[in-house]
Amino acid sequence: MSEIDNTPKVLSSESAYQLADVTKTEAHFGSLTPRWLPRFLDWKSLATGIFRLNKVKEGETPLDSLCRQATDDSKVPEGFVDYESSPREYRLNSISTVINIDTRIADLYSSPFDQVNEQVRLAVESLKERQESQLINSDDYGLLKNAADSQKIKSISGSPTPDDFDELISKVWKEPSFFLAHPRAIAAFGRECTRRGVPPATVSYYGNAFLTWRGIPIIPTDKLFVDGIKNPQSKAGKTNVLLVRTGEKKRGVLGLYQANLPGGVSRGLAVRFMGINKQGIASYFLSVYCSLAILADDAVAVLENIDVGNYYSYK
Repeated sequence: MSEIDNTPKVLSSESAYQLADVTKTEAHFGSLTPRWLPRFLDWKSLATGIFRLNKVKEGETPLDSLCRQATDDSKVPEGFVDYESSPREYRLNSISTVINIDTRIADLYSSPFDQVNEQVRLAVESLKERQESQLINSDDYGLLKNAADSQKIKSISGSPTPDDFDELISKVWKEPSFFLAHPRAIAAFGRECTRRGVPPATVSYYGNAFLTWRGIPIIPTDKLFVDGIKNPQSKAGKTNVLLVRTGEKKRGVLGLYQANLPGGVSRGLAVRFMGINKQGIASYFLSVYCSLAILADDAVAVLENIDVGNYYSYK
């Protein structure tokens, strides 16, 4: 006698799925970051894409005589302030890309998320990631390559210690704004502070907590590479730490961008529709124009080639 199947006859989950609404998210990329550096920098808009950094000649100049005490009180010393005859000019660099979208796909599959908007949004995010990397690593204007040699120091022990950070402050002592470091470097600095019993305090900016040293926030970025890469898998590695003063009035670092761009969607970034070809492919041209100027040598200091792989055992 065969057994009677008492299993309830119900609709399967596979079948029910066909009638269900699926809650979706927009496309997420794990490689995107908060990009704190552009937020903490002061920015200056340009009208023509060119920024001339005029400087006064420093050292032994006729102006120095004005500060000396004259032997004859009746004689007023004379002088003038001389300028550099060939000041540096910064020309905005462009980072560009073209996004192609099949109009048939955009017409049929744009609910609940508009395909054009999503493609442009992700491309904009990628351009901004590249922009932050250029602000740090560009040969032409990046912070690392354009820091004065006199502002570069080596670690005392190889690891980023409180003494090293104090040495950076001695280089940028006129109103320093923030440290900039890879998250692995910040973790290594935290370990050195813990070992010495001086845990860093925290401060809140933009709703987020940042470690500080001597009251100066330590801003994370993965664009200060460890051994040349953003996300190293090894615990060991070498990287750099920056200390930056920002602001024109402070003779610090200035981000530069082009103002009033046609198709502008954010600071220095424009999206332009290029048209639709005979195959129904719509193209959009995206470009961001930016540069960075260091107004005075002592606006940036670099702690070079620190080791982020030193760990301690605590008992």
